[in-house]
Amino acid sequence: MVPGETLTAKAEALREWGFDAISIFYPFNQWDPEIRNEILGLEGRTGVVPCEFAFSDPLYGHLMDDDLARREASRAMYREAARVCAELGAVTELEFEYGPQNPLPLFDPYQSLAQGQRDAFAQMYLEVLEPVQGTDARVLLEPLNRYESRYLNSVADCIDAVCAVSNPHGGLLLDFFHSSIEEANLGEVIRQAAHLIFHVHLADNNRLLPGKGNIDWAAYLEVLRSVGFDGYLNLECSTCGDPSISLPATAAYLRTLIGS
Repeated sequence: MVPGETLTAKAEALREWGFDAISIFYPFNQWDPEIRNEILGLEGRTGVVPCEFAFSDPLYGHLMDDDLARREASRAMYREAARVCAELGAVTELEFEYGPQNPLPLFDPYQSLAQGQRDAFAQMYLEVLEPVQGTDARVLLEPLNRYESRYLNSVADCIDAVCAVSNPHGGLLLDFFHSSIEEANLGEVIRQAAHLIFHVHLADNNRLLPGKGNIDWAAYLEVLRSVGFDGYLNLECSTCGDPSISLPATAAYLRTLIGS
C-alpha cells in the first residue's frame, strides 16, 4: 500500500502522513537476516511501530492442508513469523484455510468443523503459538468471509475456537471487511468478542479505504472505544489511487473519529 524502496522508507512516509505503526507482509522467498534486522530496528530509526508481521507466499493459508509436505512447510513459515513477532511484541495471524473457494459457497455458509477438525486445528494453533510464549506477542485467529474460507467465518465460531485453545497469547483479529459480509449485527459482535479482540483490520465493505463504502465508522469505532479496545487499527485495503494523497487524508479522517 505504501511507496518506498525499503521498509524504512515506507515507515518514514507513514510517519509523515500521520500514522503511528506499520503492518508488514513480507515475501517469504525474499526473507533474509538483513531484512529481519531492518524490521527489528524499524521503530528505533523511524518512530513507527511494526505492529503486525506475516509472510506473503503461496504457502499462506495451508496450515490444515491435506498435502502433508505443504502443510508442514506452511506451519514452519507461520512459526517463523511468530518468532519475529516475539522479538517485536507484535501480532501475527492464522486461519483454518485461505483462498478463493471453488465452487463459491452461495447457499451453504457457516459450515461447522467436525470434532476431528476442531481438535486438529487447536493442536496446530498451539504449535504456532509456541514461539511467542513468555513475550508480548500474539497469534490471532482472523474470521474470514465465506468466499475465502469454508470454516470459521463468523466471529462466534472463532470465539469458540480460541477458547478451545485457551492460551493467553491467542485471541481474535477483527477484520471489518470480512465481518461486514458475515455478521448481521457487527456492533453486538464486537461487544461479545471484546475480551478477545487484540488487533483490528480496517477496510470498508467494498475493500476500499474507510469512508469509501457504507460501513458506519463513527458508530463502530465508538463501540470499540466503549469496550476498552486499545490495540492498533490497521488499514488493509485498496489505497484508492495515489497513496500520497489518499493515505494522509484517511489518517486525518480516522483521527477525527477516534478523537471525537
